[in-house]
Amino acid sequence: MAEKSSGNVEILKIQDIDLEVERRGAGPPLVLLDDEEGLTRESPVVDQLAKSFEVIIPSMPGFGRSSRPNWIETMDDIAYLMLDFLDQAGVEDATLVGFSLGGWLAAEIATKNVSRIARLALVDPYGIKVGGPWDRDIQDIWFLTKEEVQALKYADAKNGDIDYPAMPDEKLEIIARNRESFARFCWQPYMHNPKLKRRLHRISVPTLVIWGAADGVITTDYGKAYADEIPGARFEVIENGGHFPHLEQPEHFMEVLGGFLADAQKAA
Repeated sequence: MAEKSSGNVEILKIQDIDLEVERRGAGPPLVLLDDEEGLTRESPVVDQLAKSFEVIIPSMPGFGRSSRPNWIETMDDIAYLMLDFLDQAGVEDATLVGFSLGGWLAAEIATKNVSRIARLALVDPYGIKVGGPWDRDIQDIWFLTKEEVQALKYADAKNGDIDYPAMPDEKLEIIARNRESFARFCWQPYMHNPKLKRRLHRISVPTLVIWGAADGVITTDYGKAYADEIPGARFEVIENGGHFPHLEQPEHFMEVLGGFLADAQKAA
């Protein structure tokens, strides 16, 4: 059963979890897994996608207004929960698009079951270990200052400026909650599932991996290695885009994603 919240947002009961789900637009289903900061759902890219798709945005446990029970401990746990969500929602032939942490989750889901997924797009995802045990594949963002992290995440650091004092308390509470949950799921092992890399070969749907050329948190070499583990995956780089290339270069991003979706639909 779904309890209506406000507008196009609802709370679904999945097992013992209250899962916040937002819907926009109409058309074939596109399930969008947001980044850890909740920035993507507020971007113009979602409005563009909603012109052609029903964009379905579930908030991960502990993010947004979704509850977070103690038994949800890893991204692997969340992936199985999201498969339950897809089943309960009756989603079929869906496009799955994940951004950053949401990209990691999308990859986890696609290695397990793609019966409801027709195509996959991953945007600067975390999730795998590429180098050796002592190699730092992903910058330690919890060791750095806010200013240093912002400079790494954006091609132009000013693009990451946020006016926190102007935000309502409810929004600030969600931001704090998102950060707490992000740390809980990504602290150890740091930003990856040691088993995911060897599971990526199981992804059997057309896949696009998009990377910001100026991503200083995880480099394009990491992104290329990620794509190389997925059979037939296409790898595209967005110039002058950082960790969130869709925020800094939305037009170029939509050209790349739109072209992939059109090609994948023609081939279906």
